[in-house]
Amino acid sequence: MTWRIGVDSGGTFTDVCLFDDTSGEVTIWKVPSTPDDPSRGITQGVAEGLEQVSTDAGAISFLGHGTTVATNALIQGRGVKTGLITTDGFRDLLEIGRQKRPDLYDLQADKPETLVPRDLRLGVVERVRTDGSVEEALDEDAFREAVRDLKAQGVESVAVSFLYSFLNDAHERRAARIIAEEFPEAFTAISSDIAPEFREYERLSTTVVNAYLGPVMQGYVRALKKKLTDLGLKVAPQLTQSNGGVIAFDTAAEMPVRTVLSGPSTGVVAAQAIGRMTGIENLITFDMGGTSSDVALLSGGECRVVNEAVVHGYPLKVPMLDIHTVGAGGGSIAYVDNGGLLKVGPRSAGANPGPACYGLGNDEPTVTDANVVLQTQNPEYLLNGRMKIDRDLSVAAIQKLADRLGMEMLETANGILDIVVANMAKAIRVISVQRGHDPRDYTLVAFGGAGPVQAARLARELGMSRVLVPRTPGVLCALGLLMTDLRSDFSATSLMRLDQATPEQVEAIFTDLRNRAAAWFEAEDIAPPARALNLAVDVRYAGQNYEIAVAIPDGPVTTETFDTIREGFLAAHRQLYGFVAEGEPMQLVTFRAAASGLVQKADFAPQPLEGADAGAAVTGARPVWMVEARDFVEATLYDRALLKAGNVVPGPAIIDQMDSTTVVPPGMAATVDPYLNLILEAAQ
Repeated sequence: MTWRIGVDSGGTFTDVCLFDDTSGEVTIWKVPSTPDDPSRGITQGVAEGLEQVSTDAGAISFLGHGTTVATNALIQGRGVKTGLITTDGFRDLLEIGRQKRPDLYDLQADKPETLVPRDLRLGVVERVRTDGSVEEALDEDAFREAVRDLKAQGVESVAVSFLYSFLNDAHERRAARIIAEEFPEAFTAISSDIAPEFREYERLSTTVVNAYLGPVMQGYVRALKKKLTDLGLKVAPQLTQSNGGVIAFDTAAEMPVRTVLSGPSTGVVAAQAIGRMTGIENLITFDMGGTSSDVALLSGGECRVVNEAVVHGYPLKVPMLDIHTVGAGGGSIAYVDNGGLLKVGPRSAGANPGPACYGLGNDEPTVTDANVVLQTQNPEYLLNGRMKIDRDLSVAAIQKLADRLGMEMLETANGILDIVVANMAKAIRVISVQRGHDPRDYTLVAFGGAGPVQAARLARELGMSRVLVPRTPGVLCALGLLMTDLRSDFSATSLMRLDQATPEQVEAIFTDLRNRAAAWFEAEDIAPPARALNLAVDVRYAGQNYEIAVAIPDGPVTTETFDTIREGFLAAHRQLYGFVAEGEPMQLVTFRAAASGLVQKADFAPQPLEGADAGAAVTGARPVWMVEARDFVEATLYDRALLKAGNVVPGPAIIDQMDSTTVVPPGMAATVDPYLNLILEAAQ
């Protein structure tokens, strides 16, 4: 018997999912996160999870991990002192950026803090032309002096980004060797490794973020590896990337910028697998945890991969799943702003002290406190009784807020939920309506510890008629780690008009990308049958500033390939912008190859239907404040572990499980499908 384990470390809880390769048994576990040292909570979660299945770490055949360490370090400004060396005359590019405000209509909006202050940004003489030829050689003596200067100023990390290094990286390669000679203890990041693509500001920003986070991630990875080894782990652990794939711990330590969406990406991967199992192709994922909510749109069963995004104000050119995040989680704090209005988040109570009901010293009301007051969440305990909570503390916290607002206490609690649902609905409209998709054509997949609590309410706000709650919603990101593959992305920028390009030119670029992918397959020891390679090219109208990725079919590049690119771009442009510009020339920009090493995944067999009667799972009843009734109604309580495939749970009902709570409001019913997912729809 061997076990595959996924561990997702969030801001409030650390989730563990154990899958038995032999029997298909799934066991889940949650422990409070330890923000001061996340590796401690992870090791504790793995150890306690193994105790639940009466085995030890020697029986683990795979351990995957999703983390928010890089994200939190970036958001909280806890990276290291970083130096930057760039082409002479361009050291202020990092601060100038694109000369635009974060929010066009907000005159008070502040730009994010520049990660490298001006005295640590140095320029050296070198110049590569737009065709990749060298106009001026690297001044190696000046570069050495710059490295010594940064070392004397106490930097821990050095970023190097020269103009047009994505076309000719010789100067950056030489720069890296000089740093290794002069300052070997420094963490080094060069742009031709981190983001070998055009757009100098975004490439520079990505490289600096990687350098800024590098030592933080290295320290975290080393500490976690040691703890897991001491626990008895025999296999090399893997860490999730923002693109939904996993990479080795050591690679993640060198490329932390790839992990800024490490945690939420695997929830989307799991949702894609659930879509394939159930045959539901159009999904919108809603992952609500303790500190934030993440949403993504899956059209045709797949989440779009974007190659550039802005994270906490910093542009990053790395492949990542198209996930939109808002500061609305169970721990989000409700408060009265300067104008006397009720607001919720983005400030969060986190794991410690947590919501007021945890009894750890916080007296500010949170979303969780509002749910406890309304009794949509258990007013006595969480985690099947392992974690006691105090409803009276939630009542006191919300009453204090209600007094400031001049409102009734229950009305205030409901107002908190109204606001947080409105915030989440707005986030979903960004990824759907604003991109040409009607959310009413999609099924809402709700997960995270708090997602199923708010799901029906959110679906009603968006006009969505169906909600799917997975079998283990509170640990779905951890489960997703058992459904993902090894992955690495390769790219090359080469601007050319589609009507002037030749198949030979494009084939030569893809041949180089295939060779780079082949080298990665060999380095990762991935057997040929387990190798997969997907090709794509970013396309735009000539003169446009944004590109659209278009998939390239397998096989050699021919004129038919160009027809496929043209048709794919026009269809995607019409979907995204609502029109196409007939007769306008198209331009190929960046060519891409996504290499995947296919691994064994957790697989779930359908269960036989056992009838609609769910009476055997009833555990009692309690009054629950339902927005549909604007009052408390008696809701039947169900133990989800006792529900069978085919069972139907009519609302009003509360379905409890260790990792989450599902609210079934009046007028809806939850049906258990063959894969033990809950499908919430209007009652028949």
